[in-house]
Amino acid sequence: MEVLVSEDPKKRQEEFSLVSVSELSASASASPCSPVIARFTAASGVPELRFLQAFESTDGINLDLETAQLFGLGALESICISEDSDTSREKSYSRGVTIRFREEGNRRAFHNTFEQWKKEVIVQGTRLPNGAVSALKSKFDDKIEASSAKMYFHYYGQLLHQQNMLQDYVRTGTYYAAVIENRADFFGRVVVDVGAGSGILSLFAAQAGAKHVYAVEASEMAEYASKLIAGNPSLAQRITVVKGIVEEVELPEKADILISEPMGTLLVNERMLESYVIARDRFLVPHGKMFPSIGRIHMAPFSDEYLYVEIANKALFWQQQNYFGVDLTPLYGSAFQGYFSQPVVDAFDPRLLVAPAISHVMDFGSIKEEELYEIKIPLKFTASVGTRVHGLACWFDVLFNGSSVQRWLTTAPGAPTTHWYQLRCVLSQPLYVMAGQEITGQLHMVAHNAQSYTIYLTMSAKMWGPGALQGGILQTSSCKLDLKEPYYRMSQPQAYSLNQDQQPHHLLNTQDIPIQSNDVEEAELLQQTLQNSGGQLH
Repeated sequence: MEVLVSEDPKKRQEEFSLVSVSELSASASASPCSPVIARFTAASGVPELRFLQAFESTDGINLDLETAQLFGLGALESICISEDSDTSREKSYSRGVTIRFREEGNRRAFHNTFEQWKKEVIVQGTRLPNGAVSALKSKFDDKIEASSAKMYFHYYGQLLHQQNMLQDYVRTGTYYAAVIENRADFFGRVVVDVGAGSGILSLFAAQAGAKHVYAVEASEMAEYASKLIAGNPSLAQRITVVKGIVEEVELPEKADILISEPMGTLLVNERMLESYVIARDRFLVPHGKMFPSIGRIHMAPFSDEYLYVEIANKALFWQQQNYFGVDLTPLYGSAFQGYFSQPVVDAFDPRLLVAPAISHVMDFGSIKEEELYEIKIPLKFTASVGTRVHGLACWFDVLFNGSSVQRWLTTAPGAPTTHWYQLRCVLSQPLYVMAGQEITGQLHMVAHNAQSYTIYLTMSAKMWGPGALQGGILQTSSCKLDLKEPYYRMSQPQAYSLNQDQQPHHLLNTQDIPIQSNDVEEAELLQQTLQNSGGQLH
């Protein structure tokens, strides 16, 4: 196929030589035109796709790229349909053509050019070569603020941040073990690494015998990944780095396995789980494997007087009545609430938890992208001790459900610390509870366009004693927090002294945490997954 490109921006056009083009028509006598030139052009001021017979420059078939749709019918054939307007008619009508190519590579090149022209001049959905229609090309731009995306990709495009993640040996070591211990899942398989970063997971997959790995990375880290992979020649021949976001890139084949590290603080921060799900829908074969396959958010009320006082004291600056002659107190209330609107990221002693944890399960194999836009988790605990409850502590874990070995990566308090630490939502008005008293509420997370979530937390203490049967609410406290703007305290857990009436709580192993969810299907889902795997839990 000959491809001709005009360098003059005012006369920009691209041409392809085709085997034949036939116009879709109700007439059975319609015959294909051969040979044909396909020309992408905006010379008339409107982006068009023109099909001309060889050596003809005027007569032909013109399709408006703004409304055109391209579908793949096979390795050597596609169909293009467009809504055109006829000045002699009041209504618009559709027309289309069947296009035949000399070889499959030519068809892919034509599809890529078609999509590039639509991307540059029209904000529309991607038309995939296999004919599947996807509205994802502009979805990332629609839901994510441009400045946030720019900062995000700039951050992960720097080696020092990749080093920070690589040096999280709990994270990196667990991924390595999950892959290598499940060689049977990777050997001879096609793997897509979603958000490959430095390419380390792609290299692990290649070590496990993957047939080929496509490392998809949107940031400038893709160049470093290519360099790192090239420096490991025994593996490099089976790894291809693809620069771009998963919402837009095209891959030559489907994947048997997806591998990714899409977890952020509280599992969902940075909203990369959505990209992981999109990659599943675009690239994964039916019943393909995902590493990880399940994520769980664990929650429990906590008591930490030191943390509460630390946050409250930050606002004392605004209680000054004579700061260079200025009374700052009018802003004290706003400053006080502002400090409590920051989730606290640090490692804490699990003995601060005042009730057994509950869990919210996400099955990455079946969850819909839209379900991640808004997450509501009902809360219900029974206090183990009498104390002041200062808020809700959260952490997460993910499951690598391999055929041979199941392995968890946990960020639980008391477990080896990871770069995710744990997260705590601190109430500006603590709750007072007695041992055996029920604590209820809701954790409500709403995604926003800065690649994070607004958190709405409500916690209530139900009546304890004779009036408890009536189900009345004794106290309620709530707060609004921005997951995008946490307070990175990140201190190592301290040895807190316990009150005389407070007993230490033994930390459960992550996989042994009972799932106390109001959604019975979630608990059944996780148990079914574990039973069907036949592997040994570590």
